[in-house]
Amino acid sequence: MQGKIIKGIAGFYYVHDPDKGVYACKAKGIFRNEKIKPLVGDMVEYEITHEGDREGNVIKILPRKNALIRPAVANVDQAMIVFAVTSPAPNLNMLDRFLITMERQNVDTVICFNKTDISDDSEVARLGEIYKNCGSRLVFTSVERDRGIETIRNILKDKTTVLAGPSGVGKSSMMNLLKPEAAMATGDISHKIQRGRHTTRHSQLFHLEGATYVMDTPGFTSLYINDIEANDLKNYFAEFVPYEDQCRFNGCVHIHEPDCAVKAALDQGKISRSRYEDYVAFYNEIKSQRRY
Repeated sequence: MQGKIIKGIAGFYYVHDPDKGVYACKAKGIFRNEKIKPLVGDMVEYEITHEGDREGNVIKILPRKNALIRPAVANVDQAMIVFAVTSPAPNLNMLDRFLITMERQNVDTVICFNKTDISDDSEVARLGEIYKNCGSRLVFTSVERDRGIETIRNILKDKTTVLAGPSGVGKSSMMNLLKPEAAMATGDISHKIQRGRHTTRHSQLFHLEGATYVMDTPGFTSLYINDIEANDLKNYFAEFVPYEDQCRFNGCVHIHEPDCAVKAALDQGKISRSRYEDYVAFYNEIKSQRRY
């Protein structure tokens, strides 16, 4: 029998079988001997040991399409990162790091800005302008008003999606709206520090319908990009691509070189200054790390 691991806690792997439901399974010793760790999202073969208690054993991990490191999950089709338009204000540096991290792992990304019901239209327009050419799909939602949720349902349909983002932006509330029986805890925003309290304690896949699974991940505060070569970083900024072959020098990194088409496009407002400034900051960060 086959199923998908939807959760792993205290040595048990909870396997969802579309035909039979969920079984709490132990991993056979062969995985430990071969130093193979089952991941949430793995498709596995399992055997039932106690039908009444809905227990079993994972006996084989089927070939993975991919395996992410952060978060640790297998067979991901796409990632959706959720930020609030306001309360808390979006950390665009973190968002840009996430986009690079997912692209390095060949995972398509959807950007969702939530809480449009309490934000100014001008801020929504500003964020749309910044990310319109970043290479990722952009969606604006209000979980509170059920606005844009049908679009989210269509994006998620028949895919395994990692749902990520900092605490307090409405991820758990969105999951509760998409699948009410998930009954995930939601946290209030601290008015003093304008940051959410972490409410997701572990990574878990939720089965919505058919082949649709969504994985809510614990809130994160940092993503590291120090495994990228500084001169390759430009390849992760899609808005640079149309201008690459117009630069005076081959291998232009679009920072100090003269006659740089990317910098010209920046001055003309064709490239987001916010995105470009993050690019320069990341480039300098990587170069600085390479000195040590």
